[in-house]
Formats: sequence, C-alpha cells, structure tokens
Amino acid sequence: MNGTRLVVVTGLSGSGRSAALKAFEDIGFYCVDNLPLALLTAFAGFAVQSDQAARSAIGIDIREKGFTDKFPALYGTLKAQGYTIEMLFLDASDQTIVRRFSETRRPHPLAKGTTSLLDGIRKEREALGEVKKLADRIIDTSDYTVHDLRQAVERQYSASDTDRPMVVTLVTFGYKYGVPYDLDLLFDLRFLPNPHFVPELRPKTGEDASVRDYIMAGSDSKEFLQKLREFLEYLLPRYRREGKSYLTIGFGCTGGKHRSVALAVVVAERLRESGYEVIVKHRDMGA
Repeated sequence: MNGTRLVVVTGLSGSGRSAALKAFEDIGFYCVDNLPLALLTAFAGFAVQSDQAARSAIGIDIREKGFTDKFPALYGTLKAQGYTIEMLFLDASDQTIVRRFSETRRPHPLAKGTTSLLDGIRKEREALGEVKKLADRIIDTSDYTVHDLRQAVERQYSASDTDRPMVVTLVTFGYKYGVPYDLDLLFDLRFLPNPHFVPELRPKTGEDASVRDYIMAGSDSKEFLQKLREFLEYLLPRYRREGKSYLTIGFGCTGGKHRSVALAVVVAERLRESGYEVIVKHRDMGA
C-alpha cells in the first residue's frame, strides 16, 4: 500500500528489542515502542497516509496485555487487508538472557514473586510459541553484541547504503600545538611543500586558492592526494558497513595554517561529491 512498510519487532525479553528499534531509527524508520495492541490497526492506517511513517518499526512484547492471545489473529487480518506488514522476532538462548538480566539487574516481566528468572524465561518462551511461528524473520542474538544486531538490522532492512548515514569530520591542526585526542585516522602532512617559507603566501591560509595551488603543484603532492582519495574510497564504505555513524580524520602540519587546511578543503570537496556529509574544523588556523 503506497510504499508502506511496517515491521513489528517482538521476541523474548532480553533478546535486544530496544537495540533493534534504535537501529531501525538510524536507518530512517519511524519507530514506536510499546504500542498498545488496540492501536495497531489505526497506526497501520496512519502509516499509509503519512510520508513520515511510511516505513515504521513497531515494538510490542509480552508486557502488552493479551499480546499472545490477540496478536496472531490481528497480524493475520492486517496482512489479509493488504498492508505491507512483517514481523521480526528476536530470540536468544536461556543462558544468554539470564546473563543479560543479571548484568542489567532489571526484572524479567514474567519472573515475579516466587518465580525464578529462568522459570520466567521458559514461561515466556512457551507463551510466544505461536507468535514466533508467524515471524517473517527470526534473529538469534545469543552471540550478538549491540553492534552485531545493528548491522543485522541494517543488512536486512536498509533500502540502500544511503540509509546508513555517516558524518565525516575533518580536523586540521598544528603539531606544535599538540595532536587532537579524538581522531579515528591521522595524516601527517609535514612532507608537503610549506607555504610558510614563501613571503607572499605566509600571511594567507590553506583556504586561499594560491596556497592550495602552491602545495599541490609538486608531483609528490598530486600522487599523495590520489592515493589518499583511493584509500578513503576503499575505507569509508567499510566503516559505514560496520555501523559507524561518525568518523573523525585529522590532518596535521607544523602550524595548522597552510598544508593541513589546504588538504582538508580539497578532501572535503571530493567526499561531498561522493555523497558524504562532511564537517571541516580548522583548530589552529587562526593561532
């Protein structure tokens, strides 16, 4: 219906539903957690009419009263009515869930009073048996980290790589003022021609075209820029595939005014042409 895609995210408590919903949100889904079952049909109708909610992930679990009894029939009815709705069921081993609840010290919804945690888990597993049979996709998160689960959601539900945005920040600096501590990648540019020793260029910065032309005139500079571009074209998609949302790249020269600034400006232009969101920060340019 009109490009609508609804994903119901459910499963065993402690199997990663909250983390999965965050992953859906990161790839552009409209996310609703703990939606009352009585509102599911109304929400499906809303999604069909809304561009914002056309792709939605809906978190519902056993804490919703009547979920195990009412959801299977309701889910079948929505499919029969033509809604593009599917279910992601998250599972995990008893041992894994016991460990996760022990680490977080949160109470299990079915382990109350004299019921042990393990008994509560087994009771929930049995209660969700019929729901699990209806699942369009089951992910066992027993051996997953939060990052693994995020990658699994992205692989299965991203429409394209552009659903996994990564902001690239280019930081320029001068080594004589110290190296920034929060860099993922660092390139030392002190081997490039230094405009500081050219009187007419010394007062200018790497943002000036004449400074960039001077730095990039040599064959070493051109070769380095080409190899750097190839390296980033290879590396950045792999960072993005691993779920990295932010990448910080440092460019350093002696004073942080000429070479680092010039290269960052050129690299930023190339990355933006490739579709990346780029932020440039010149830490020491005015020092």
